Amino acid sequence: MSLPRLLLAGLGGDSGKTLVAAGLARCLSGRGFAPAAFKKGPDFIDAAWLGLAAGCPGRNLDTFIMDEDAVLWSLRRSAGFHDIAVIEGNRGLYDGFDFRGTHSSAALARLTRTPVVLVVDCTKATRTISALVLGCQLLEPDVNLAGVILNKVGTARQERVISKALRSDTGLPVLGVVPRMKTIMPARHLGLVTAAEHPEARQVLERLGQLARDHLDIDALLEIADGAEELPSVDYGFPRGSRRRIRAGVLRHPAFSFYYPENLEALEAAGAELVDVDPSAMSELPAIDLLLAGGGFPESHAGELAANRPFMDRLLRAIEGGLPVWAECGGLMYFSRWIEERGARRKMVGALPFGVVREGKPQGHGYVEARIEEENPFLPVGTVVRGHEFHYSRVADETSGSCVMRLSRGVGLGNGRDGVLTGRLFACYTHLHALGVPGWAACLVDAASGGRDRWV
Repeated sequence: MSLPRLLLAGLGGDSGKTLVAAGLARCLSGRGFAPAAFKKGPDFIDAAWLGLAAGCPGRNLDTFIMDEDAVLWSLRRSAGFHDIAVIEGNRGLYDGFDFRGTHSSAALARLTRTPVVLVVDCTKATRTISALVLGCQLLEPDVNLAGVILNKVGTARQERVISKALRSDTGLPVLGVVPRMKTIMPARHLGLVTAAEHPEARQVLERLGQLARDHLDIDALLEIADGAEELPSVDYGFPRGSRRRIRAGVLRHPAFSFYYPENLEALEAAGAELVDVDPSAMSELPAIDLLLAGGGFPESHAGELAANRPFMDRLLRAIEGGLPVWAECGGLMYFSRWIEERGARRKMVGALPFGVVREGKPQGHGYVEARIEEENPFLPVGTVVRGHEFHYSRVADETSGSCVMRLSRGVGLGNGRDGVLTGRLFACYTHLHALGVPGWAACLVDAASGGRDRWV
């Protein structure tokens, strides 16, 4: 299957990959293309910005969380709806789990046979840039390094020297020169403010699209993307659930914007009708059989959420009556007793037996590997869960609650545990991806079948 595509990688973090990738996606959309947007790794925020720029859901490709067939299937699936794919790498091109670069952006490029364009921060450097690029070129020759975009270029002379050095030393073309400028996209916990929370997100993306038009060689980039090899064929897809139909509520609010599109699509494939639930505007729960509460930054919206006490009380009664709930990270915080930040506490739903404290530095950051060790309504004992976590909050009492997941990697709730179970409420710091735990959606639908009369 043919899908024009390229992967934008860097020499490290903060190289400008996200700005260039989002700008390119926005520019291509403005030129009449239908780009697909992908982020290498599990990050929600970059993927959401890329998706908004491209005009489609931003998706993630991750060879740790997903098996290789799932990664390839995700890309192949997009070919049915899109005519080009823009993939943003993470960290440096060869940075991965270990000194071999396992699960790196380069590994993803090899697996998917995708040409790589390096975005290089040129601050206070000239020919050294060429040396760094040459090192990337020689380290793993089977990675298709197709060109370079120079970022944060200060002067015309600097541009000339770097471009000539690259041509002489590496033979690679310069595909764009982005000048040094003020930051366009502001920072937050994960490096960027979420697209859902940014008051001028679309205006920011229009500026990035103009930046790409002005400073990138779009035609040359398209030619490289068109030269990508055929994608390998794979036998993969969302597992289908039983014939049962359920209504699955999804918390929708800027505080809860971290949902992998595939998780929602997998629920639909398993038999769920998705129902938006706004925790700030609703006073009553709609008729639902299951509730999904994704991650985000509820601490930034704690006052608004806490002000809707009638909804929280109704939700608490439903949970006590047996409503199945799957809550991740920010969702866990929402169902706790309270959120504390800088000494100030805001009362939350109170369905979990602890409060959470938002600290000034990450309490958990990175990949998670876990195993389900206790009976629960959602996942069978023995299920292996690979996901990720990034949270500044911690539970105030690590001994509270019964946890069903034993972690071999990651922090979770502490003491090597995650996934606290209270009734039929499952809350964890781990973000799970449906393509990494293929039976997850069908298990949730089965758990939610046949019992709404107990909590409505």
